[in-house]
Amino acid sequence: MPLLGLLPRRAWAALLSQLLRPPCASCTGAVRCQSQVAEAVLTSQLKAHQEKPNFIIKIPKGTRDLSPQHMVVREKILDLVISCFKRHGAKGMDTPAFELKETLTEKYGEDSGLMYDLKDQGGELLSLRYDLTVPFARYLAMNKVKKMKRYHVGKVWRRESPSIVQGRYREFCQCDFDIAGQFDPMIPDAECLKIMCEILSGLQLGDFLIKVNDRRIVDGMFAACGVPESKFRAICSSIDKLDKMAWKDVRHEMVAKKGLAPEVADRIGDYVQCHGGVSLVEQMFQDPRLSQNKQALEGLEDLKLLFEYLTLFGIAEKISFDLSLARGLDYYTGVIYEAVLLQTPTQAGEEPLNVGSVAAGGRYDGLVGMFDPKGHKVPCVGLSIGVERIFYIVEQRMKTKGEKVRTTETQVFVATPQKNFLQERLKLITELWDAGIKAEMLYKNNPKLLTQLHYCESTGIPLVVIIGEQELKEGIIKIRSVASREEVAIKRENLVAEIQKRLSES
Repeated sequence: MPLLGLLPRRAWAALLSQLLRPPCASCTGAVRCQSQVAEAVLTSQLKAHQEKPNFIIKIPKGTRDLSPQHMVVREKILDLVISCFKRHGAKGMDTPAFELKETLTEKYGEDSGLMYDLKDQGGELLSLRYDLTVPFARYLAMNKVKKMKRYHVGKVWRRESPSIVQGRYREFCQCDFDIAGQFDPMIPDAECLKIMCEILSGLQLGDFLIKVNDRRIVDGMFAACGVPESKFRAICSSIDKLDKMAWKDVRHEMVAKKGLAPEVADRIGDYVQCHGGVSLVEQMFQDPRLSQNKQALEGLEDLKLLFEYLTLFGIAEKISFDLSLARGLDYYTGVIYEAVLLQTPTQAGEEPLNVGSVAAGGRYDGLVGMFDPKGHKVPCVGLSIGVERIFYIVEQRMKTKGEKVRTTETQVFVATPQKNFLQERLKLITELWDAGIKAEMLYKNNPKLLTQLHYCESTGIPLVVIIGEQELKEGIIKIRSVASREEVAIKRENLVAEIQKRLSES
């Protein structure tokens, strides 16, 4: 039997003891049924595994378990984000967690090396999705969709060095909003920035700023400074690191590692220090280098129009035109943006949290065409909310304040002070469940009343309904407020209506 050859020597004794058990009823003589042999082998392998001296139970680097307390906080954040997406007319959708590898390659520039590739399964080379944008573009092209406003919440995977203390993981959740279709310039782009502001304001994370730029301005700046066109994307990737590295380190990478001429790097350095509002846009129109570049002028015209719409939306003061913003992903073609927290709320003695950007996005007009056999383009613009980093900030703030989180939404607890009342409790809780009321009871025949009341206090359940011999005889039920410990007796038939009334008032 091939399965037996897989066993280590020390598992043979355990296997022998399993096989020496009496045969099952369907077996005859010394012949064992296959199921019994298989069970013995699996049991032996498990025992051998458990005997490994250095085995440590842990999760992979860059991942995390989410406790019930974590999930409550996360769901509140996601509810706020999704409700904003829906308020702006988005439809929900989902795509597979993995795609054909060729679907994802050559879409992320230098970051393509961070994709998780899967072993060949059934003749297809697969990779875990790196973001939600490329799968969305593939969906549009595959289904020939020309217009769509969608949101997507899902996990993505990136094989990079994790930094848990800054909310960076290898497996993490993204919340995306995208508008696909041919529309008048900058109207969808402005709405994406408005959505960013609504979400970040609603989450009350502190003051924030959204940096904006345009890929055409970035490329025009490179051309005007003398960067060879073949190095545009590589240099763009270096500039994208300015939020994590000092300019001198970025300059060193461009010159020493990517072969850029020092004087060209210095010209870029003059530009990337510029940031401001619409006045900077006007100033760049007069710049002797940029004003001679057609691409840059197109980007500046669109940014000027964008700021007009942002003013009408009432969010222009939250937006900064920042020439250091590059966004390293290859598929961006127009306006790009990134939201950063200016000051994370902290308590006395607590170190400020540095988590980088908490939302980002931009325009990618050519990505869908990369999947279409005829190259038909569908212009798109979108944004992604950095849920993990936001969750980390909220989590740290709650720790500092000592805030407790209710992990259930139970509204009513069904209790009894007497023995042999399980049947009555079951009838009562069924009545509450059928009325749509969230209710619990202890899974014991004869629980002590004090134990039941302590459970309600520890879990934050607001109401207790109590039934005993006296209540059963009189056809009443007692309702107890856990917070005030006040009790009132009501008729049994009025129980559901009374509880619903109390819950609506709380």
